[in-house]
Amino acid sequence: MCPPLVRGGAEGGGVWQKKLSLFWLHLNMAKKFNNLKYLKSYRKELRNNPTKAETMLWKALRKRQLDGKKFRRQHSLGNFIVDFYCPEEKLAIELDGETHANIVNNNYDDQRTEKLETFGVKVVRFENKNVFENLDMVLEAIRTEFRD
Repeated sequence: MCPPLVRGGAEGGGVWQKKLSLFWLHLNMAKKFNNLKYLKSYRKELRNNPTKAETMLWKALRKRQLDGKKFRRQHSLGNFIVDFYCPEEKLAIELDGETHANIVNNNYDDQRTEKLETFGVKVVRFENKNVFENLDMVLEAIRTEFRD
């Protein structure tokens, strides 16, 4: 049930109005924000050619194996394609290989993360080597991002 819409004032009704406006904004953008058609071929290409780290993590995330949460591979959010996405938690997981170990890519990743966070998406990053060397730690770190 939706709270009554009250215009600003000392009672704090403006907060509800703002939340309601944000709700409608996100609702209307959901169709335009998730898996944009022009990125479909790119998503498919990425799914068909995963990195070894992506394959390893996907085996642990697919079929709701991690606390019953559904994850998607190579899901696009706006103009960005994230490695894994849990819609229920609004959680994006990115795996970073050696190509991310320079200032240009780090800056791009930071800007991308900031943009996704403006849409309410939490972005968590792991280095590929962490997936290979300590998958259990990676999965536990992902769990800590779940809202209870």
